[in-house]
Amino acid sequence: MNLRSLTIFSLLLGVVSFSSAQEEVKNDSILQIEQAEDQAKTLQAEIEKAEKEAKKAEKEAKKAEKARKKLEKAAKKREDLKDDIIDKKKDIAKRERKVNDLKEDMELDKIKGKLSPNDIDKIKNKIEKEKLKVIKDKEKLRKLELKLRKS
Repeated sequence: MNLRSLTIFSLLLGVVSFSSAQEEVKNDSILQIEQAEDQAKTLQAEIEKAEKEAKKAEKEAKKAEKARKKLEKAAKKREDLKDDIIDKKKDIAKRERKVNDLKEDMELDKIKGKLSPNDIDKIKNKIEKEKLKVIKDKEKLRKLELKLRKS
């Protein structure tokens, strides 16, 4: 009986150690699963944080782009105003030359006796129209210069 008891005891000991080894393996695998889940949660949190930062950076980039476009638009508007002012000054000078030319031609033709009173009135009307256009152009020029100073 002693041998039997010893065999049974050794079998029991083997079963107990085998089952405890399985529990250790189960505990190790559960521990590994929990660690993996924690790592996954940590990685997910880092990913979300990185996505938020990327969105924030994208928003800032859009804001900067919008500001840049606004500045470019303002600069273009200023350049257009400067061009308009230059054109208006040229128009005024051209009209003033035309008025002077009309006056000079009329005086020469009067001296030569080529003009009738009707012709003189027509030329004077042309001169007056050109002078009115010059006045209007000067007013437009003044407004353009005010706009340029404001911008």
